[in-house]
Amino acid sequence: MKPIGIYYHPSFSRKSYMTIGNRLRDFPEALEHLLAKPNVRMFESPKAPVELILKVHHPDMIRMVARDQLCSTAYESAGGVVAAMEALARGEIDRAFCFIGAGGHHSGYRQFWGACCFNDVVIALTHVREISPWRRFAIVDTDAHHGDGTRQLVQDDPDVLHLCFCGADYTSPDETKVDVDVYRLGWQSGVNRLYVDQVRRQLPRIPWFKPDLLVWYYGFDTHADDYGALGLTEEAFFEICDLMLFISDETGVPLQVVLGGGSLSHLAARTIPEIIRRLAEG
Repeated sequence: MKPIGIYYHPSFSRKSYMTIGNRLRDFPEALEHLLAKPNVRMFESPKAPVELILKVHHPDMIRMVARDQLCSTAYESAGGVVAAMEALARGEIDRAFCFIGAGGHHSGYRQFWGACCFNDVVIALTHVREISPWRRFAIVDTDAHHGDGTRQLVQDDPDVLHLCFCGADYTSPDETKVDVDVYRLGWQSGVNRLYVDQVRRQLPRIPWFKPDLLVWYYGFDTHADDYGALGLTEEAFFEICDLMLFISDETGVPLQVVLGGGSLSHLAARTIPEIIRRLAEG
């Protein structure tokens, strides 16, 4: 079994974002049975240092984030993603699951929205490029909304494959920036199968790209009950997880899962532990 790191901070369960109630209220207790496994460890997410954040964002972002109440966990959220990616790059773990209290993929150079404060993944890969030989990163985003902040920050970076399942179809000339319209599938009969098939069809891009790391933005906001509803059920998320594990193993690269959108605590409790179990046992 591969060593798994879980990155979490207690503030995420007290000050979770985009909530109807508190989406992470059942954590970390919901992970107790998983933490008993010998290959699973939980780490407390540290704060991301300002000097690292400023390598990605305009200085105005520090002031803007400080004034936004939804960003109270922004430094720990980004810091956990950075710490996990560094541990993966150093070979200390093979897979990671990163909890967050504030999101990342709607955060660009000088703007953010949707309670996404600092761009966690881009900050992390910027750091890892400085401390390791890793240069190429594949990002698969199945959150309900387009990862516009991430796209802005990596748009001109040919060493980042950004594959986003959202509401438009687009492929950049070099085929490293790809959007797949899944909104048109919403609420159709068999939407789970249709959505997962779209993900499966795009996976050959990853071995072609030859990344050093595969990152999966996991948002459960596409669930039929949540705010970005496309009609999906939990089974779709588990099938996508299995696809991420398959392509990670096929390409021989580590897998980092970063939590994205989703507001309902019962969906968090029903899906996150199962995804971590699959990371630990797959």
